[in-house]
Amino acid sequence: MAAQTPHIIIHPSPGMGHLIPLIEFSKRLVQHHSFTITVIIPTDGSSITLQKSTLDSLPTSIDYVFLPPVDFTDLPEGTKMETLVCLTMLRSLPSFKNTMASLVSTKKLVALVVDLFGTDVFDVAKEFNVSPYIYFPSTAMLLSLFLYLPELDRTVSCEYRDLPEPVRIPGCIPVNGKDLLDPVQDRKNEAYKLVLQHAKRYRLADGIIVNSFMDMERGAIKALLDRTEPDKPPVYPVGPLVNMGDGSGSDSDCLKWLDDQPDGSVLFVSFGSGGTLSSNQLNELARGLELSEQRFLWVVRSPNDKAANANYFTVQRQNNPFDFLPKGFLERTKGRGLVVPSWAPQARVLSHRSTGGFLTHCGWNSTLESVVNGLPLIAWPLYAEQKMNAVMLTEDINV
Repeated sequence: MAAQTPHIIIHPSPGMGHLIPLIEFSKRLVQHHSFTITVIIPTDGSSITLQKSTLDSLPTSIDYVFLPPVDFTDLPEGTKMETLVCLTMLRSLPSFKNTMASLVSTKKLVALVVDLFGTDVFDVAKEFNVSPYIYFPSTAMLLSLFLYLPELDRTVSCEYRDLPEPVRIPGCIPVNGKDLLDPVQDRKNEAYKLVLQHAKRYRLADGIIVNSFMDMERGAIKALLDRTEPDKPPVYPVGPLVNMGDGSGSDSDCLKWLDDQPDGSVLFVSFGSGGTLSSNQLNELARGLELSEQRFLWVVRSPNDKAANANYFTVQRQNNPFDFLPKGFLERTKGRGLVVPSWAPQARVLSHRSTGGFLTHCGWNSTLESVVNGLPLIAWPLYAEQKMNAVMLTEDINV
């Protein structure tokens, strides 16, 4: 009987910002190492159309399964996004275990790979004698913080934002407490407790793969590679793994418009799949772009005055974002500016000869795509770890 092909389960946290980097990682495993893969995706009942279209474009050796949606009717309004992400993973455990059991019975399962909020399934992996790994889709700096967080929690009694001195994350530039990732800003909140719980479980992984590289984050990666701590898992920096554009969206209006612009003349403005501006921010940005007389391509979404991550679980909005722009803005900027609703083929835009800069939320996927294409950045962090990324980009790497 022919030997079975080694099979890997990929289990991302909810959200396109988590799915996309794990898909890029999966594509490399298939292309270079001949694994087969099943992506097991938790759901919360929101639309999966965008996720499904992304997954349907993958090689046939990458299969996928959507788990049944979890129920959040017991949670109070205003529950933090990180709490929802962690609870989606936790409440999906029974259906995940059933799916994994089915795969174990038919495949030669060699590894389970989760991302930063997926450690709850490690116990299931051990039960089936499968090696658990973490694919960390953000910075080496944030990974260093996650591994250091239990010690920080033990030694600091106040809120981190109230510390008189910056936090010294191993291998990294000092960071003010107020600039640490959002869910650690309120230590009494459930989101902090869940993030801390995951951080403690990182040491149960057989290895951690981080989407960064030595030339970009030398100090943090050197600290991560230091194995003097006996229970610290090996860390493998494999970045930059980014989507360089596969031809999808090549017939889009924005790419045709870019073709007609001078080289390096256009500022690309986008805040990622989950980022949201308030109404005031949207209007001020429009005013700034208009007064600058700079060529621009702006991916605009409907504003939300309650949360900067309001689009995280609902990427596709019902409202027409153009309705929220200042009156006459589109007419006054026609020709030198193009505004597109909700989505653009970002990888293709960032690699286009006409794109000369990027106004970004500092999500790590977007940051890596910019750096690979040699584009200068204007940092406008919104949520999650984006303030930390902005500090690193402006004060350490200087891009």
